[in-house]
Amino acid sequence: MRILVTNDDGINAPGLEVLEHIAGQLSDDVWVVAPETEQSGASHSISLADPLRLREHSVRRYSVQGSPADCVLMAVRKIMPDVPDLVLSGVNRGQNIADDVTYSGTIAAAMEGTALGIKSMALSQCYGIEAGRELRWEVARNHGANVVCKLMPLDLGPGVLLNINFPDCQPDQVEGVAVTRQGKRDQNMLIVDERVDARGRDYYWLGFRNEKSNPADGTDLKAVYSRQVSVTPLHMNLTQIEAMESLRAALE
Repeated sequence: MRILVTNDDGINAPGLEVLEHIAGQLSDDVWVVAPETEQSGASHSISLADPLRLREHSVRRYSVQGSPADCVLMAVRKIMPDVPDLVLSGVNRGQNIADDVTYSGTIAAAMEGTALGIKSMALSQCYGIEAGRELRWEVARNHGANVVCKLMPLDLGPGVLLNINFPDCQPDQVEGVAVTRQGKRDQNMLIVDERVDARGRDYYWLGFRNEKSNPADGTDLKAVYSRQVSVTPLHMNLTQIEAMESLRAALE
Protein backbone atom coordinates (compact mmCIF):
# COMPACT_ATOMS: atom_id res chain seq x y z
CA MET A 1 0.00 0.00 0.00
CA ARG A 2 1.34 3.42 -1.00
CA ILE A 3 0.54 6.25 1.45
CA LEU A 4 0.85 10.00 0.93
CA VAL A 5 1.43 11.95 4.15
CA THR A 6 0.84 15.70 4.26
CA ASN A 7 -0.30 18.44 6.66
CA ASP A 8 -0.93 22.18 7.06
CA ASP A 9 1.54 22.87 9.89
CA GLY A 10 4.58 22.59 7.61
CA ILE A 11 7.36 20.17 6.76
CA ASN A 12 9.08 20.59 10.16
CA ALA A 13 5.97 20.22 12.33
CA PRO A 14 6.13 17.64 15.16
CA GLY A 15 2.69 16.33 14.19
CA LEU A 16 4.02 15.37 10.77
CA GLU A 17 6.61 13.13 12.42
CA VAL A 18 3.80 11.52 14.43
CA LEU A 19 1.84 10.87 11.24
CA GLU A 20 4.91 9.41 9.54
CA HIS A 21 5.19 7.02 12.48
CA ILE A 22 1.51 6.06 12.09
CA ALA A 23 1.86 5.55 8.33
CA GLY A 24 5.06 3.55 8.85
CA GLN A 25 3.10 1.02 10.93
CA LEU A 26 0.77 0.46 7.98
CA SER A 27 3.17 0.46 5.02
CA ASP A 28 6.82 0.67 4.01
CA ASP A 29 5.89 2.80 0.97
CA VAL A 30 5.29 6.22 2.57
CA TRP A 31 5.74 9.53 0.76
CA VAL A 32 5.80 12.91 2.48
CA VAL A 33 4.79 16.08 0.60
CA ALA A 34 4.05 18.96 2.98
CA PRO A 35 3.98 22.78 2.86
CA GLU A 36 7.29 24.61 3.18
CA THR A 37 5.80 26.83 5.89
CA GLU A 38 2.76 26.72 8.16
CA GLN A 39 -0.56 26.98 6.29
CA SER A 40 -3.04 26.72 9.17
CA GLY A 41 -6.42 28.18 8.23
CA ALA A 42 -5.65 27.97 4.50
CA SER A 43 -8.79 25.94 3.89
CA HIS A 44 -9.19 24.38 0.43
CA SER A 45 -7.18 27.00 -1.44
CA ILE A 46 -4.93 26.33 -4.43
CA SER A 47 -2.23 28.62 -5.80
CA LEU A 48 -3.35 30.00 -9.16
CA ALA A 49 -1.62 33.41 -9.11
CA ASP A 50 1.78 32.28 -7.78
CA PRO A 51 4.29 29.65 -8.95
CA LEU A 52 4.89 26.55 -6.82
CA ARG A 53 8.42 25.84 -5.62
CA LEU A 54 9.34 22.22 -4.87
CA ARG A 55 12.20 21.10 -2.64
CA GLU A 56 13.43 17.53 -2.13
CA HIS A 57 14.66 16.94 1.43
CA SER A 58 15.45 13.23 1.18
CA VAL A 59 14.14 10.09 -0.50
CA ARG A 60 10.30 10.31 -0.74
CA ARG A 61 10.25 13.51 1.34
CA TYR A 62 9.39 16.87 -0.26
CA SER A 63 8.11 20.32 0.61
CA VAL A 64 6.04 22.64 -1.56
CA GLN A 65 5.89 26.41 -1.27
CA GLY A 66 2.10 26.39 -1.38
CA SER A 67 -1.10 25.30 0.32
CA PRO A 68 -2.00 21.82 1.65
CA ALA A 69 -4.19 21.23 -1.41
CA ASP A 70 -1.25 22.27 -3.62
CA CYS A 71 0.85 19.61 -1.89
CA VAL A 72 -1.61 16.83 -2.67
CA LEU A 73 -1.94 17.96 -6.29
CA MET A 74 1.82 18.11 -6.72
CA ALA A 75 2.31 14.73 -5.06
CA VAL A 76 -0.25 12.96 -7.24
CA ARG A 77 0.36 14.76 -10.54
CA LYS A 78 4.12 15.39 -10.40
CA ILE A 79 6.09 13.71 -7.63
CA MET A 80 4.83 10.19 -6.99
CA PRO A 81 5.29 7.44 -9.59
CA ASP A 82 1.72 6.17 -9.08
CA VAL A 83 -1.46 7.40 -7.43
CA PRO A 84 -1.38 6.62 -3.68
CA ASP A 85 -3.85 4.23 -2.10
CA LEU A 86 -4.35 6.50 0.91
CA VAL A 87 -3.87 10.17 1.81
CA LEU A 88 -3.25 10.93 5.48
CA SER A 89 -3.22 14.59 6.53
CA GLY A 90 -1.96 15.82 9.91
CA VAL A 91 -1.44 15.16 12.68
CA ASN A 92 -2.73 18.69 13.20
CA ARG A 93 -1.61 20.75 16.17
CA GLY A 94 -5.03 21.17 17.76
CA GLN A 95 -8.54 19.95 17.15
CA ASN A 96 -10.42 20.22 13.87
CA ILE A 97 -14.01 19.85 15.06
CA ALA A 98 -17.30 21.69 14.57
CA ASP A 99 -16.85 24.86 12.49
CA ASP A 100 -13.08 24.30 12.33
CA VAL A 101 -13.58 22.02 9.34
CA THR A 102 -14.41 24.97 7.07
CA TYR A 103 -11.12 26.73 7.90
CA SER A 104 -8.78 23.78 8.24
CA GLY A 105 -5.92 23.21 5.82
CA THR A 106 -5.51 19.74 7.33
CA ILE A 107 -9.00 18.75 6.27
CA ALA A 108 -8.56 20.55 2.93
CA ALA A 109 -5.64 18.28 2.05
CA ALA A 110 -7.88 15.27 2.69
CA MET A 111 -10.58 16.95 0.61
CA GLU A 112 -8.16 17.32 -2.30
CA GLY A 113 -7.27 13.65 -2.04
CA THR A 114 -10.96 12.79 -2.03
CA ALA A 115 -11.57 15.03 -5.06
CA LEU A 116 -8.87 13.05 -6.87
CA GLY A 117 -10.64 9.79 -6.04
CA ILE A 118 -8.24 8.69 -3.28
CA LYS A 119 -9.30 7.41 0.13
CA SER A 120 -8.37 10.24 2.50
CA MET A 121 -8.33 10.93 6.23
CA ALA A 122 -7.50 14.01 8.32
CA LEU A 123 -6.02 13.46 11.79
CA SER A 124 -5.82 16.05 14.59
CA GLN A 125 -4.60 16.04 18.18
CA CYS A 126 -6.83 18.03 20.53
CA TYR A 127 -5.35 20.19 23.26
CA GLY A 128 -6.38 22.97 25.60
CA ILE A 129 -9.38 20.99 26.85
CA GLU A 130 -7.86 19.28 29.90
CA ALA A 131 -4.13 19.90 29.99
CA GLY A 132 -3.86 23.62 29.31
CA ARG A 133 -1.34 24.29 26.54
CA GLU A 134 0.32 20.86 26.81
CA LEU A 135 0.02 18.88 23.57
CA ARG A 136 -0.19 15.14 24.11
CA TRP A 137 1.09 13.80 20.79
CA GLU A 138 1.41 10.33 22.31
CA VAL A 139 -2.39 9.86 22.09
CA ALA A 140 -2.37 10.08 18.29
CA ARG A 141 0.92 8.19 18.14
CA ASN A 142 -0.40 5.28 20.21
CA HIS A 143 -3.94 5.04 18.80
CA GLY A 144 -3.60 6.37 15.25
CA ALA A 145 -2.50 3.27 13.35
CA ASN A 146 -5.17 1.06 14.93
CA VAL A 147 -7.96 3.51 14.06
CA VAL A 148 -6.76 4.07 10.48
CA CYS A 149 -6.29 0.31 9.98
CA LYS A 150 -9.92 -0.36 10.97
CA LEU A 151 -11.23 2.40 8.69
CA MET A 152 -9.11 1.55 5.64
CA PRO A 153 -11.23 -1.34 4.28
CA LEU A 154 -14.48 0.67 4.32
CA ASP A 155 -16.03 1.86 1.07
CA LEU A 156 -18.04 4.93 2.03
CA GLY A 157 -18.78 5.96 -1.54
CA PRO A 158 -17.47 8.87 -3.61
CA GLY A 159 -16.84 12.26 -2.08
CA VAL A 160 -16.50 11.08 1.53
CA LEU A 161 -13.46 11.77 3.72
CA LEU A 162 -12.89 10.97 7.38
CA ASN A 163 -12.10 13.54 10.05
CA ILE A 164 -10.37 11.95 13.07
CA ASN A 165 -9.72 13.83 16.32
CA PHE A 166 -7.76 12.40 19.25
CA PRO A 167 -8.80 13.58 22.74
CA ASP A 168 -6.77 15.67 25.17
CA CYS A 169 -5.86 13.02 27.73
CA GLN A 170 -3.28 10.34 28.43
CA PRO A 171 -3.21 7.43 25.92
CA ASP A 172 -4.51 4.96 28.53
CA GLN A 173 -7.41 7.30 29.41
CA VAL A 174 -9.00 7.14 25.94
CA GLU A 175 -12.61 5.93 26.27
CA GLY A 176 -12.94 4.24 22.88
CA VAL A 177 -13.87 5.54 19.44
CA ALA A 178 -17.11 7.35 18.59
CA VAL A 179 -18.66 7.88 15.17
CA THR A 180 -19.89 11.47 15.28
CA ARG A 181 -21.51 14.28 13.32
CA GLN A 182 -20.06 17.74 12.97
CA GLY A 183 -20.92 19.89 15.97
CA LYS A 184 -21.45 23.63 16.29
CA ARG A 185 -18.91 25.85 18.01
CA ASP A 186 -19.96 28.93 19.94
CA GLN A 187 -18.68 31.66 17.61
CA ASN A 188 -18.27 34.00 20.60
CA MET A 189 -15.12 31.94 21.22
CA LEU A 190 -13.55 33.41 18.05
CA ILE A 191 -11.66 36.51 19.17
CA VAL A 192 -9.79 39.43 17.63
CA ASP A 193 -6.78 40.26 19.82
CA GLU A 194 -5.68 43.88 19.25
CA ARG A 195 -2.05 44.80 19.92
CA VAL A 196 0.41 47.63 19.20
CA ASP A 197 3.78 47.18 17.47
CA ALA A 198 7.08 48.94 18.27
CA ARG A 199 6.14 51.84 15.99
CA GLY A 200 2.82 52.42 17.69
CA ARG A 201 0.72 50.89 14.92
CA ASP A 202 -2.21 48.59 15.64
CA TYR A 203 -2.16 44.95 14.54
CA TYR A 204 -4.44 42.00 15.23
CA TRP A 205 -4.37 38.24 15.93
CA LEU A 206 -7.37 36.01 15.30
CA GLY A 207 -7.78 33.09 17.69
CA PHE A 208 -10.10 31.01 19.86
CA ARG A 209 -10.74 31.12 23.57
CA ASN A 210 -10.10 27.79 25.25
CA GLU A 211 -13.51 27.44 26.87
CA LYS A 212 -15.66 24.35 27.14
CA SER A 213 -19.15 24.56 25.70
CA ASN A 214 -22.07 22.20 26.31
CA PRO A 215 -22.28 20.30 23.02
CA ALA A 216 -25.03 17.94 21.92
CA ASP A 217 -24.67 14.17 22.21
CA GLY A 218 -23.36 12.49 19.11
CA THR A 219 -21.20 15.43 18.03
CA ASP A 220 -17.44 15.57 17.53
CA LEU A 221 -17.23 18.15 20.33
CA LYS A 222 -19.02 15.86 22.79
CA ALA A 223 -16.80 12.92 21.89
CA VAL A 224 -13.48 14.65 22.52
CA TYR A 225 -14.83 16.21 25.74
CA SER A 226 -15.64 12.63 26.78
CA ARG A 227 -12.09 11.43 26.02
CA GLN A 228 -13.15 9.54 22.92
CA VAL A 229 -11.51 9.44 19.52
CA SER A 230 -13.97 11.19 17.21
CA VAL A 231 -14.46 9.88 13.66
CA THR A 232 -16.68 12.07 11.48
CA PRO A 233 -17.55 11.27 7.86
CA LEU A 234 -17.51 14.50 5.85
CA HIS A 235 -18.92 14.92 2.34
CA MET A 236 -17.55 17.07 -0.45
CA ASN A 237 -21.07 17.84 -1.71
CA LEU A 238 -22.32 20.74 0.43
CA THR A 239 -25.83 20.86 -1.01
CA GLN A 240 -28.57 21.17 1.63
CA ILE A 241 -31.08 18.81 0.03
CA GLU A 242 -33.85 19.57 2.54
CA ALA A 243 -33.92 23.24 1.50
CA MET A 244 -34.41 22.60 -2.21
CA GLU A 245 -38.22 22.20 -2.15
CA SER A 246 -38.69 25.48 -0.30
CA LEU A 247 -36.45 27.23 -2.80
CA ARG A 248 -38.38 25.81 -5.76
CA ALA A 249 -41.67 26.93 -4.22
CA ALA A 250 -40.36 30.43 -3.61
CA LEU A 251 -39.11 30.78 -7.16
CA GLU A 252 -42.23 29.52 -8.95
